[in-house]
Amino acid sequence: MYGNAHDDAPAEPCEGDLDLYTRALRQGNVPADGADKAAHLADLGLLTPALDDPSQWEPVAPHIVLHRLLRASADRIAGERQREAQLVEAFEPLMRAGRDDSVSTTPLLTLHSDKERISGVINEAMADASELLAVQPHNSYRHPKPDFHEAAIRRDQALLGRGGRIRALYQHTLRHLPSLAARYERLTGDVEARTLDEITERLIVVDRAVAFVPADADRTSALEVRHPALVGYLATTFDRLWRLATPMYPQAVRRPTLNGVTPRQRAIARLLVEGHTDAVIADRLGMNVRTARVHIAKIAATLGSGSRAQLGYLIGQSGILDQEP
Repeated sequence: MYGNAHDDAPAEPCEGDLDLYTRALRQGNVPADGADKAAHLADLGLLTPALDDPSQWEPVAPHIVLHRLLRASADRIAGERQREAQLVEAFEPLMRAGRDDSVSTTPLLTLHSDKERISGVINEAMADASELLAVQPHNSYRHPKPDFHEAAIRRDQALLGRGGRIRALYQHTLRHLPSLAARYERLTGDVEARTLDEITERLIVVDRAVAFVPADADRTSALEVRHPALVGYLATTFDRLWRLATPMYPQAVRRPTLNGVTPRQRAIARLLVEGHTDAVIADRLGMNVRTARVHIAKIAATLGSGSRAQLGYLIGQSGILDQEP
């Protein structure tokens, strides 16, 4: 019924076209007020000349129209796919000719499981490195085993021996930890360590080109990050924390006590007024709950507080959180 005259017609009629077509279906022919648009609807395949009077128009059955529209849509899609294939075929040799074989195909994100595997990939990344940035949370050093971090010490000293540098961040609660002090006594070269009340989870950034972060809570999995934007973000975060931190090694800076309140107690007081529990405070500041409670009791005694609720109020009124050391 439809010849080539309709093959290049618009694929979809507009809303006004469908309104007139609907009226024609109801009446069996084109209404008088739509006669001037009949030729247009015929071009769309919605109308056809009446058999008994070619000068008149009658609607084409909806299922025939739908089939035609779907077929036209399928033809367009097939044509686009053919065009895509032609473009790929045309550009593939151009891309191959311009490809830089020196560009690394290393994945931008890689998940590693098993602590031995994680240590291995970190060692590989540091084999020829010249800079190491590290954030080490408190539980990395709280309970050292025999030869604790022995391999890491040798690896770090190899980097320093090549003329590289190491910058490491810890929590204030580790400033006088014997195992940590012993570590730095064994390292020689451009190595510095600083501390903060709170730090991020463990982070290792090598040459600002690859980073390692934990992939689960118990650190049995790690994510190796090589995406330049992500590594750059992590390195910048480290740099900003580093500028805020207090030097610990090689020259320690003493953090002063203000009005009888120590820096550690100020950190605890800040978390107290935020409404955190003793357990959360201890975890964030890298101490056990018993130690946190001892400090809370000392703050209460210093400020003359008789209850936990009153303590929060007195901390706010005392101004100790506004004082800078």
